[in-house]
Amino acid sequence: MYNQPLRDDSLIACPDCDLLQRLPELAPGASARCPRCDRELWRRREDSLNRTLALTLAAAVLYVVANVVPMLGLSVVGRQASTTVLGGVQQLWDNGQKVVAVLVLFAAVVAPALQIGFLLMIVLGVQRDPPPRWVGELLRHHPMTRIWSMIEVMLIGVLVALVKIADYATVIPGVALFALGGLVFLLAAMQASFDPREVWDRVEWVEAGDGTAEVTS
Repeated sequence: MYNQPLRDDSLIACPDCDLLQRLPELAPGASARCPRCDRELWRRREDSLNRTLALTLAAAVLYVVANVVPMLGLSVVGRQASTTVLGGVQQLWDNGQKVVAVLVLFAAVVAPALQIGFLLMIVLGVQRDPPPRWVGELLRHHPMTRIWSMIEVMLIGVLVALVKIADYATVIPGVALFALGGLVFLLAAMQASFDPREVWDRVEWVEAGDGTAEVTS
């Protein structure tokens, strides 16, 4: 059977208490909260798409730098060695720590790449008129990439290891270490400036024709 979609973009259900309510008109920077549970429903961000695009491009540049140049170097009795993020993953794998290597690869390399790539494609795709439907599909899966992106956890582990080996070797921080630190802040700034509601409002989900949506049981 089919139902007729409700054309009221201001209606929203609270994700915590399910109270159905209408969002008021908000000034840039203002937020709307649920009157029942005080959950923030929406915060209007000023010039969200352009700011997110700039931050995402900067994050993409830092991501490439962080995974290409050396992250750390060690100097022991005149001998020096350095490694990249992927080199560290390879070393973990060669030492038999295969599960840890896969987790580091996914959380510190793959997930951040998907997070940056998805958001970049969303912001660029929504500029088209009308935006393609794949923009909505990417936006639906984007939160999962944000959850699994854990560069900051890897950095904490690296700093702990550096403290432990500082007495036995000279640690030489590489450019990639600083790039990763900057990337952590850029990823947070990306999410803070991005307004998914603005994208949802632009995406056309209803097929041209009868204007109905299918209901499945």
